Amino acid sequence: MAQITKDTIIGDVLDIAPDSAPLFMSIGMHCLGCPASRNETIEEACAVHGVDLEGFLEKLSAYSNK
Repeated sequence: MAQITKDTIIGDVLDIAPDSAPLFMSIGMHCLGCPASRNETIEEACAVHGVDLEGFLEKLSAYSNK
């Protein structure tokens, strides 16, 4: 599975691990289908939603390593 980093685009994460969508929704990112959110990086999304980047990446890696 591809490694997900702070620079990974959210749309790419959802393509790699579609079951990670609830994790994004849990941080308040409810518009995963809109082009703007799908083109943000993980780092940008965490900054906008006030989420700890490293902690979110750890949680997200569990989905990408399935």
